[in-house]
Amino acid sequence: MTVTILTKTLRESRRALIGWTAGSTLAAVMYASFYPQMAKSGGQQVQNVPEGLREALRMEDIASAPGYLGSTVFGLIVPLLAMFFGAATGARATAADEESGTLDLLMSYPITRTSLILQRFGALAVAAAAITAFIWLGMLAIRGSAELTAISPAQFAAQCLNVALLAVIFGALAVGLGAAFGRRAVVFAVTAVVGVLAYAAHAFAGQLGVKWVAYLSPFHYYLDGEPLRYGFQPVNIVVLLGVSTVLVAAGTYRFNHRDLGA
Repeated sequence: MTVTILTKTLRESRRALIGWTAGSTLAAVMYASFYPQMAKSGGQQVQNVPEGLREALRMEDIASAPGYLGSTVFGLIVPLLAMFFGAATGARATAADEESGTLDLLMSYPITRTSLILQRFGALAVAAAAITAFIWLGMLAIRGSAELTAISPAQFAAQCLNVALLAVIFGALAVGLGAAFGRRAVVFAVTAVVGVLAYAAHAFAGQLGVKWVAYLSPFHYYLDGEPLRYGFQPVNIVVLLGVSTVLVAAGTYRFNHRDLGA
């Protein structure tokens, strides 16, 4: 039954997964391919950007390959896509079945509520890993032609792992909220708002004089270790995994103590 639910979830969401994978990979490859023009100009294109915004978006070293990708592709475009993927997918984990009235039928099978949540969350994690694997392959495919050889395949892998973990942590938030409250639209909206606020906290906390707030944001642990320069960051990886575990555990506890008929 465990394998059936996990694989069934992936199978039923395969079209959406293909769409997310294609869209995220194409966006990453397209914007990464602009790097040679940025390098030739020495980053002059961003000189008209206000200094505060350049600092918030980490554009100080945009003429280098890690600086360019870290501020655009992996600093803005891909992480926001990962956040929305996690929010949308996690919101459906149990809340969609509860709203449609099919959850009672599903629970009539020999499966516990805990197992259901963990399997659905597992499917989300597998999907996130698949998306980021294709992003990694896309980066490797254009690495030479886009003059990105300053970044090694391992460094790309480290950054892509963080993308997957970012999708997982927002997916965990949505899974937890959906298990606790059972309202898919509300769960997605709340998760998305939290994600946008978390990104803003990471980007602007220093300028607002509350730098400590950035440490509350998943984006801090996603990007501040600069995987494109320094590779895998074990502490940040553990933090993202740990918070995801706590969010799913809290949602599971609430799910197990709710009257699903209420």
